[in-house]
Amino acid sequence: MTTRLFRYYAGWADKIQGLTAPADGPYHVQTLHEPIGVAGQIIPWNFPLLMFAWKVGPALACGNTIVLKTAEQTPLSALYVSKLLHEAGLPPGVLNIVSGYGPTAGAALASHMEVDKLAFTGSTTTGKIVLQLAAKSNLKPVTLELGGKSPFIVCEDADVDKAAELAHYALFFNQGQCCCAGSRTFVHESVYDQFVEKANALAMKRVVGDPFKGGIQQGPQIDSEQFEKILKYIRSGVDGGAKLETGGERLGSKGYYIKPTVFTDVKDDMLIAKDEIFGPVQSILKYKDLDEVIQRSNASQYGLAAGVFTHNLDTANTLMRALRVGTVWINCFDVFDAAIPFGGYKQSGQGREKSFYSLSNYLQVKAVVTALKNPAWL
Repeated sequence: MTTRLFRYYAGWADKIQGLTAPADGPYHVQTLHEPIGVAGQIIPWNFPLLMFAWKVGPALACGNTIVLKTAEQTPLSALYVSKLLHEAGLPPGVLNIVSGYGPTAGAALASHMEVDKLAFTGSTTTGKIVLQLAAKSNLKPVTLELGGKSPFIVCEDADVDKAAELAHYALFFNQGQCCCAGSRTFVHESVYDQFVEKANALAMKRVVGDPFKGGIQQGPQIDSEQFEKILKYIRSGVDGGAKLETGGERLGSKGYYIKPTVFTDVKDDMLIAKDEIFGPVQSILKYKDLDEVIQRSNASQYGLAAGVFTHNLDTANTLMRALRVGTVWINCFDVFDAAIPFGGYKQSGQGREKSFYSLSNYLQVKAVVTALKNPAWL
């Protein structure tokens, strides 16, 4: 996917162009699309190679220089790929990698007066700090790809076996460490009990262990901080009255492994239904009709993505327009391609990553107006 991103943006490099526009009076009007300058970029730890490509690809295609800060948990992959880019002929000084911590290196980058543009992927809390630092310094424009609490909606006409498998993947992929994870599983009351049975069986079968060994489906959480945070949310779910169906505890005594966890009878006001857990915790909620699930899905500070599982075209069309999110996956989930834009509504961010939409993040538009003397036509 990283290679695909760079090939995609390499294809855009010679297709970025301005326009000519008609104006009243004897003038020739054209626009120039210019590089924005020095792009500061801060990437997260959950997909360090892919996030590197999402940021670097469009910035290079638009002719910018880059200072990119890696996450302190995953500093090595970006350094390695950058070395490959220089071997491929990228000039010195165009792409610069900084390894460091957020409050020091990240804050310095966000506050720097000679950085012309900032792009950040991470938590909503940190994103707000980044936005403040950018505003207080030189008012540099900021692209933010932040947290999510994405609904996965299983409709009454769903094939329950397939819906349960897709919902399982939507949540547990990458140990649940995914900003767009389908972490609120809304299931129609007519298929709820059947779905819960299937979801529990899938979670109990999930193989957890050393990801470098064959047959392993789920590895450890990234570090002790995330590990403890997830266990705290699990305890809050139990204390709040949700039914713990399976999992809910550490696996073994060594490493940051958490058993795949499923909660049912989850209510919208519970922390496990409101907050981004970023771990292998599936919350299953029951709903009665389409209007209800639309209202409840949208009643969130987040708006990153949503999944819809239905065979009814009218239902799919209703939901794709009603859900206040940046991406709606219908009968699929986590489908990413260089040509598909990605980003959020509300506190899930601003701007879009990937596709041609991301190019505008790294360009300035300049209007050039030239007076014409005795033009043959206007």
